[in-house]
Amino acid sequence: MLAKIISGANIGLDAVSITVEVDVSGQSLPSFTIVGLGDRAVEESKERVRAAFRNTGVDFPLHRIVVNLAPADLPKEGPSYDLPIALGLLLASGQITAGKTDLSKTLIVGELSLDGYLRKINGVLPLAILAKNSGINKMIVPKENGAEAAIVEGLEVMAPQDLRQLVRVLLGQEVLEPEKRNTSNLEDNINYEYDFSQIKGQEQAKRALEISAAGGHNILLKGPPGAGKTLLARAFPSILPPLVLDEAIEITKIYSIAGLIPDGRSLITKRPFRSPHHSASYVGLLGGGVNVRPGEISLAHRGVLFLDEVAEFPRQSLESLRQPLEDRVITISRASGSINLPSRFILFAAQNPCPCGFLGDKKRSCSCMPGQIAKYKRKISGPFLDRIDIYLEVPPVEVDKLASDLKVESSFEIRKRVIEARKIQEKRFKNKILTNAEMRNEDIKECCTVTSEGLELLKMAISSLNLSARGYHRVLKLSRTIADLSASENIQAEHIAESLQYRAREES
Repeated sequence: MLAKIISGANIGLDAVSITVEVDVSGQSLPSFTIVGLGDRAVEESKERVRAAFRNTGVDFPLHRIVVNLAPADLPKEGPSYDLPIALGLLLASGQITAGKTDLSKTLIVGELSLDGYLRKINGVLPLAILAKNSGINKMIVPKENGAEAAIVEGLEVMAPQDLRQLVRVLLGQEVLEPEKRNTSNLEDNINYEYDFSQIKGQEQAKRALEISAAGGHNILLKGPPGAGKTLLARAFPSILPPLVLDEAIEITKIYSIAGLIPDGRSLITKRPFRSPHHSASYVGLLGGGVNVRPGEISLAHRGVLFLDEVAEFPRQSLESLRQPLEDRVITISRASGSINLPSRFILFAAQNPCPCGFLGDKKRSCSCMPGQIAKYKRKISGPFLDRIDIYLEVPPVEVDKLASDLKVESSFEIRKRVIEARKIQEKRFKNKILTNAEMRNEDIKECCTVTSEGLELLKMAISSLNLSARGYHRVLKLSRTIADLSASENIQAEHIAESLQYRAREES
């Protein structure tokens, strides 16, 4: 007898439908074969299913069993086919009748333990979205994946604890309530470990970070050790606007594929903050591998990628960031095809002015040789710096400010201004894009109206600062954000002037 079960596979961040065909024939010696280009984990599914049947009291058919995972030319990986294979065997052997149990509109995934318990698997959310888009109205997943799959509206999710419970439910001997959809944990008031109220001094850096958060602009802070660069970076997520549901689902898809969703959570509710060490591999930063997995730039999607001591990162890794920073997507090419992974993040980089860190310091002298300083500066190329919108030197904090009891503006207050600026951008772009930093040339022409005084200042800056075409456009984008923070419809001369000060030191 032949049975067909619908399952799915994740390719990059997207999912494709897989049909699990199970044929049980009594006309030859008992055997169990799985075909369809499965990896070692798929091949070992035979032993997990056999043991799970025996330990849950379900009869394993002693016949010739052939399982085909279609389409056969698509590589399959992982243990998520255990449950569909098990249910296919039950249907094909007649232990569950198709008349009582209609699984033709049900997508099924799950890993079986030897005692029949259903283990959590990765990548359930993309599969749930596939089910909804394919007109499938029901999904069976392990209990630990139930809340994650139920995020997709209009999808009935059954999440049994083990195979024994699922069999009783399918036979009508037990009632299992569908998982409830819960997105209430997408809160506006999230507690952050670091707050701007903890940072004394550095008013110019705080202003730069506010502009960066409001427009989604990349930023590089340069200063001696102890100036507060890392603390500013750690506090930066606290002024970013809260996630909307679509953004949260988009981020959760990536973390689901990577297996990084925290236990007990169904949705990523905070903007990601990724801080890879400078020893991170090229693949770890960009993503890839034999079975393509998201790298740090995709895990930072809609959040922040913090590169501390950016000059210590391998030059190849930094240069490879140029394309994702420009296109907001990373394309990973393999012989079998190309996979696109999203990478819309704010790059927050920090570095010392020299290897010892004290070049230009008024209190401590630099111990580096001129050749060492030149070599250190060459580690970051001009094209990479050209993709930075805000370049700021951070001086040491004065002792008087550190010891002062003056009240410092909190992240909550700054965040309110950032949210208001983002609302202006949302109304302007009508969901085509989200931030000023994402504007294309045609958007700049349409949205960046400059006053005559501002235009004259900009023309002078182009010649005196030798701005490239990309640099010119980035000045306009940054000026647009500064204008939004001041609720100005047009870009004024003062907005251009403030924008230029974040590039003057870079160009010099």
